[in-house]
Amino acid sequence: MEFILLGFGDLPELQILLFLLFLVFYIVTMAGNILIVVLVVTDRHFHTPMYFFLGNLSCLETCYTSALLPRMLASLLTGDRTISVGGCITQCYFVGFFAATECYLLAVMSYDRYLAICKPLHYATLMNGSFCLQLAAGSWINGFLAIIIIVSLMLQLTFCGPNEINHFFCESTQIINLYCNDIYQVELVITTMAALFTLPPFALTGTSYVCIISTILQIPSTTGRRKAFSTCSSHLIMVTIFYGTLIIVYLLPKSNTLRDLNEVFSVFYAVLTPMANPFIYSLRNKEVKEALRKIVSKCVDFIRIQKCYCIF
Repeated sequence: MEFILLGFGDLPELQILLFLLFLVFYIVTMAGNILIVVLVVTDRHFHTPMYFFLGNLSCLETCYTSALLPRMLASLLTGDRTISVGGCITQCYFVGFFAATECYLLAVMSYDRYLAICKPLHYATLMNGSFCLQLAAGSWINGFLAIIIIVSLMLQLTFCGPNEINHFFCESTQIINLYCNDIYQVELVITTMAALFTLPPFALTGTSYVCIISTILQIPSTTGRRKAFSTCSSHLIMVTIFYGTLIIVYLLPKSNTLRDLNEVFSVFYAVLTPMANPFIYSLRNKEVKEALRKIVSKCVDFIRIQKCYCIF
């Protein structure tokens, strides 16, 4: 009827510290991503393909983090690690859905930057409004199809025996170990789907950045090259961490060492990457900083006006 998420239960003396740490992660992630979504929706200067995809990514990261951290924070605070079977499968579905969608969305964003930097004269024609919508919708649909196949197979099997999941959330590779049935077919499907929805977008992202870097190297100005490399290197580091940890968790053979580090790798792709993405992709941008400055200025003016009304 229920599972027990062991999570970080082997560190009882650190539960409060872990709670505070992940609470900060959650607040920063939500604040940064929601801020980007609000800016993209409300400010017409951000109605461009690049910011359209960034808005999609921020919306995705908000949902992704909300599918994971609230349940984990409640567990760390109260010590109650139980979760119903239905709740566990639901969490597994949404986590898989958002992770697969992010793989393709990151690939789409890298392709957008490739067109903008390597083919600037054709960018406006190629990356038009309808094409942007198709790319974004395709990313979300691919994520939905990837996990619905896996969850459909999981729902046909029966649980028995142990009910402990050695993880801080309901992750598919951990859940299947609790089935009574032969799990070979499910494991094969999970590995195949992980390969299909991780390796092609990773290859596309890597190819796009190789082309971008080769174009940057042709920039005559040393300052221009350094600035471009600074931006691209940050993007490339975050993409490598996200794809790399996903590949380690889902595609590499499960040795004892990898099993022990599964939770650590999951923290990278499920917690740290959503928190860092707004700062890497958006909040360092001059346009975004200027828009934030204007919003803060308007808020300060509004507060002053309200104080004046109160005084009179």
